[in-house]
Amino acid sequence: MRLYVRAGSIVPFGPVLQYATEKPEDPIELRVYCGADGKFTIHEDEGNNYNCERGKYARIPIIWNEATRTLVIGKRVGKFTGMLKQRTFYIVWVSSNHGIGSSSTEKPDAVIHYSGGAVKISRP
Repeated sequence: MRLYVRAGSIVPFGPVLQYATEKPEDPIELRVYCGADGKFTIHEDEGNNYNCERGKYARIPIIWNEATRTLVIGKRVGKFTGMLKQRTFYIVWVSSNHGIGSSSTEKPDAVIHYSGGAVKISRP
């Protein structure tokens, strides 16, 4: 089945999990569909309770700017027990023959080791 994705979309792909606490959700592949500005927010929490309703969660804003061809993985806001201090993002600039399908991309365009501070990546 074909899936049409709007320009500017940022689609995260994580590892396959059978249940929420099986293993850390890392690395995360971020597929960026260029052509327009876009944004996405990753919401993280403990995954096995309702502590997120009490403010125990974190968010990571991600913004694609088409004019400057830059992706910003913003500063993480919030915290919770068991939160990963470091995470890895595989950045994939989607094209007709790269970053397509449901499998992870073999060769990401950039690898970002993220520790909670803002990171800016320029597309060549």
